[in-house]
Amino acid sequence: MKDTKNGSAEWEKKFSKTCETSGVTNPSGREIKPLYGPADIESLDYGRDLGFPGEYPFTRGVYTTMHRGRLWTMRQFSGFGTARDSNQRYHFLLDRGQTGLSVAFDMPTIMGYDSDHVRSHGEVGMCGVAIDSLKDMEILFDEIPLDKVSTSMTINAPAAMLLAFYICVGEKQGVSSDKVRGTIQNDILKEYIAQKSWIFPPEPSMRIITDILAFCSDHVPKWNTISISGYHIREAGSTAAQELAFTLADGFTYVEAGIKAGLDVDKFAPRLSFFFNSHLDFFEEIAKYRAARRIWAKRMKEKYGARKEESLLVRFHTQTAGCTLTAQQPENNIIRTAYQAMSGVLGGTQSLHTNSMDETLALPSEKAVQIALRTQQLLAYETGVANTIDPLAGSYYIEHLTDKLEEEAEAYFEKIDDLGGVVKAIDLGFFQKEIADAAYRYQREIEKKTKIVVGVNDFVIDDEEIDIDILRIDYRVEREQTEALKKLRSERDNGAASTALDALRSAAGGTENLMPRILDCSRAYCTLGEMIDVLRDVFGEYKEPIVY
Repeated sequence: MKDTKNGSAEWEKKFSKTCETSGVTNPSGREIKPLYGPADIESLDYGRDLGFPGEYPFTRGVYTTMHRGRLWTMRQFSGFGTARDSNQRYHFLLDRGQTGLSVAFDMPTIMGYDSDHVRSHGEVGMCGVAIDSLKDMEILFDEIPLDKVSTSMTINAPAAMLLAFYICVGEKQGVSSDKVRGTIQNDILKEYIAQKSWIFPPEPSMRIITDILAFCSDHVPKWNTISISGYHIREAGSTAAQELAFTLADGFTYVEAGIKAGLDVDKFAPRLSFFFNSHLDFFEEIAKYRAARRIWAKRMKEKYGARKEESLLVRFHTQTAGCTLTAQQPENNIIRTAYQAMSGVLGGTQSLHTNSMDETLALPSEKAVQIALRTQQLLAYETGVANTIDPLAGSYYIEHLTDKLEEEAEAYFEKIDDLGGVVKAIDLGFFQKEIADAAYRYQREIEKKTKIVVGVNDFVIDDEEIDIDILRIDYRVEREQTEALKKLRSERDNGAASTALDALRSAAGGTENLMPRILDCSRAYCTLGEMIDVLRDVFGEYKEPIVY
């Protein structure tokens, strides 16, 4: 048998006569060799580093059967206009084979303002659905039985209120809280790091999150209480290694907060889930997911003393990369999304959202969102990628990348610990600067054309005309929402609403769990803005430090 090290050196000499062996990098800036072999993974131990699917350290997948036994949940992130508008879109998607709902909220809802607030003007229903009260949530899920569907809600600072609305809709349908299934994003740390839709300072925000962890452990056991999100970190411009490291660091911080609040790690950790981006470097993305599973399992077992296998699992949702979509030649986005979706599936995702081709121009049209859903269905039923589990395991390149990403993540964990932890690092602007620097480097590569974006900096069509129908949100939505709010406040029992809000204020000033009080407010048809205003008065608002 030929000596692989000597053989590799000989091969590289031949290769270098006709082609450069250096200078090729991926989006993370990591240099890529022309060829990988046994020497690149010589420290790999199968039992220690890989194992079998469904077995520690879960590198090859969190479940024994993975997609061979059950396909991933197919979700399309959707919401626009009024609750009635979005309800119609949900029925459209469910009728076409979608297997889970994923709710997008408008900016006023995300920031905790009612639709009739002065800061909501011009934004109501524009980038997601407007939800002001339990009444809107009832309409949103009209004729959608909550014991038959899993729902993911992308909401953070007001997450407790939206979860309470959902639980109350279940009650009205006769579905008890122990039967509803789904996920609330509820990841406030990444808001301070990347997405910037915070309301309260970190300390009270973390209190609300631990209250949700404790409440759901007892009363909503099938609900994923936090979807720890790297997606928005990546959309802000991070590298894959930064997305991996910062997401898991946030996750460890939530675990530590739960333990500090007196919760048993094995009681709440099984309901933590993750949300990752699927970018365009196909192999790096697959390696990122595999590294995430291994890092989390080892840390949960060795540092936090988790005993339940479910506490060690990185169960994650994937969304294809919105930041890679282009307004130029928008049909190209269908192809980008298909490749990104495949890397998510080969990486072992439990749930998947595929972006629509027109999302750089507007919220998706019915035609565009159907193509995006069909992309998942073609992947599932025609390509064969679900027929075997972790088919790229043992690839010299994949295993090398997985190890390297783990090493880079561990180096970031050490830096974050040296700074005093995640919250302190946020205050110092560490994450924000790291991401900004990475985004700047990537943008410069596009401008210099060392990275090609088809249709943007090469293969450009001069005088291109975009000829696709896009969804336009009518300003009637704001009028309808404002009128509905006025009607709600005139018809509800305002005495009961006032009493519930006073009780929430009292609880926020003390130490009791806030979720029961928020549920009482929801049942009394208090609005989202009214509840948030009470907590703003008690907790104050967060002001981001200025970092140069």
